[in-house]
Amino acid sequence: MAPPSPYLPGAPIRLQPLSFTWLDGHAIELAALRLDQVDPELSGNKWFKLLHHLEAAAAAGAEGLISLGGPHSNHLHALAAAGRRFGLRTVGLLRGHPQDTPTVQDLLDCGMALHWLGYGGYRERYQPEFWAPWQARYPGFHCVPEGGGGLLGALGCAELVAELRQPLEAFGWGDYHGCWLAAGTGTTLAGLVLGEAGRHPVYGALAGPGEHAVAATVATLLQQAGRDDTGYRLFDASRRGFGRFDPELVRFMRDAEREGGMPLEPVYTAKALMALREQVRAGFFAPGSRLVFVHTGGLQGLRGANLDAVLQAEPGPVCR
Repeated sequence: MAPPSPYLPGAPIRLQPLSFTWLDGHAIELAALRLDQVDPELSGNKWFKLLHHLEAAAAAGAEGLISLGGPHSNHLHALAAAGRRFGLRTVGLLRGHPQDTPTVQDLLDCGMALHWLGYGGYRERYQPEFWAPWQARYPGFHCVPEGGGGLLGALGCAELVAELRQPLEAFGWGDYHGCWLAAGTGTTLAGLVLGEAGRHPVYGALAGPGEHAVAATVATLLQQAGRDDTGYRLFDASRRGFGRFDPELVRFMRDAEREGGMPLEPVYTAKALMALREQVRAGFFAPGSRLVFVHTGGLQGLRGANLDAVLQAEPGPVCR
């Protein structure tokens, strides 16, 4: 057996029981895998998405890492922190035009070099020739796809299944009946499907609209890993768009935080939990089901969201 990766988190991940009034009468047990508590800087699923990218960079003797994201990006935030921690230079290619956000300030504090691409330039990221000028400018840097995606990102997230199994016995569960999580790019979901290998279904709550092509991304990643496109199901949780918040969502989030004793954020985790409530109420899960809500982190992004303004802006959505 290969030794554990030096880039894996050292401490076990906590499984927290969750109790909500909307679970009453449905005979469903719910627990949260608290990835948000993995590390103060490399929080949530981002560490696992970066795991094999860090290993690949080390194996290649790469001088640094280069990737893309927005001005509130959880991925770039984790990448910059990982670079500082593991002695790698980092470069961020950012969507839009220069702006000062708490996330951007953290990137700079970690020593990340920033390049603002505008909106048109950022849309070019899907073109085959996109990376060439950046690889020429930063030779020897390891390129990480947007959001820490790609097969390496998914394989890193496959490690989450082993992390989930560790606390099960002490938690009092001999087994569980499925995992529920937010799906942004689909990388983490694909990784869980790979790690589960058919043992348990994985349910993804889509944080963005259908045109974000999460289903196609997951299918591609599973194909690249030599697996069938099965073992998961997707549910719409986008609520009129990615990064769009409405008063009902914000009120649900705050109520759930008080009731469940777990912090949330409105882009991913609150939307995912709200979508889970809808499916529980619709009777999708059989009585006696034990479900794991995978808390994917992202709490640092809360600093850029004025949720009080959302509550004052009824009834339309507010974009971040």
